[in-house]
Amino acid sequence: MSHLYIVDDDTLTCELLSIIAEPLFKSVTVFNDAGDFLNHAVNDDDVVLLDLMMPGVDGIEVLRNLAEKNSTARIILISGYDQSVLHSAERLAFDYGLKIEGQFTKPISIDELTELLATVLSKICSENIRNINTATHTVTTPSKVINFQPNKDDLLNGIKNNEFVLHYQPQINMKSSVLSGVEALVRWQHPEHGLIYPDKFIQLSEDTGVIGVLTEEITNIVITQIENWRRQGSDVKVSVNISAQNITTLSLPEQLNELMNKHKIPPSMLVLEVTESALMGNLTLSLDILTRLRLKGVHLSIDDFGTGFSSLSQLHKIPFTELKIDQSFVADMDKNNDSFAIVETCIMLGHKLHMEVVAEGIEDKAIYDLLVGMGCDVAQGYYIAKPMPANKLIDWDSNRLNNFDI
Repeated sequence: MSHLYIVDDDTLTCELLSIIAEPLFKSVTVFNDAGDFLNHAVNDDDVVLLDLMMPGVDGIEVLRNLAEKNSTARIILISGYDQSVLHSAERLAFDYGLKIEGQFTKPISIDELTELLATVLSKICSENIRNINTATHTVTTPSKVINFQPNKDDLLNGIKNNEFVLHYQPQINMKSSVLSGVEALVRWQHPEHGLIYPDKFIQLSEDTGVIGVLTEEITNIVITQIENWRRQGSDVKVSVNISAQNITTLSLPEQLNELMNKHKIPPSMLVLEVTESALMGNLTLSLDILTRLRLKGVHLSIDDFGTGFSSLSQLHKIPFTELKIDQSFVADMDKNNDSFAIVETCIMLGHKLHMEVVAEGIEDKAIYDLLVGMGCDVAQGYYIAKPMPANKLIDWDSNRLNNFDI
């Protein structure tokens, strides 16, 4: 059963937290000195209520120490200090790979903390049951599925054998509620190892120089699919992610233009999504290629906006038609004032620069309604729909008004 550790130099706060937590936990241990806590062994299923502002060893040092120990304990951050500091600490903890379950500013709401602690315990219990069930069935699960590490030859063979497929996540116009477009997400349908996700092969394809061939394969699938949808009477705009290496290939605009002419696809049906980080290399060469793409009618989206280092400079130089707000800001904008302000500013900035604004990572109606109120143009996320195979999209679109409340 989980143990709770309270790390806070304020004795009155510790007494209150103990009273709240004792009915829920097997044991509650208080540390008024964070240095003493660092010498204590914490188990994976334990929960830590951590104050940030402490004399001597502070909460940030505790987080760093837990990360160095690869701790998977559940952490709830507490602070009587500035909300922005609390938010920064939370982001730091996520970057460290720690499990952050929530945050509170002092004075603490007893009801909210009680509810959060109960939720965390329920989550731990569910995960333990799932792990037991998984362990029970390991004999039937081939280990090669888990341990498969593809190499360059695997990638090239997969492309040669047409094993790469695309799933499409719908995007909805927030004013008219009609299907605005889709984002194409690549998957590897391996004959032995099943469906493999991009984290297993995109970086590898870039490191081994296969990304150009893979992008060509993906683009061919996209253009063919747009043509198929048009034959069915549906004009579906498709967004495709391109890597940093793609936007240093001078022949890219001509290749795409030739392909779209061959399939009689209007260039405006294709949106190329470029991350801010991808533009940090040879910006002059990227500007050359991206400008020529726009001249040929292809639309350009700046993806994960707000997470890079020179956003405004890039918006000023490159002819983007779409601004895509990073989901890390969208996901908690109803709970975090900073995220709310960033999303609001991104929408305002995008509109001032005559760009369509897309919010990704929308997972519930509360976020959707906030974005509608802000005048956001396009919605994408699990609240709308999960990515799906191409043959499911038209049926989904026909029935989608029954799928979620807008």
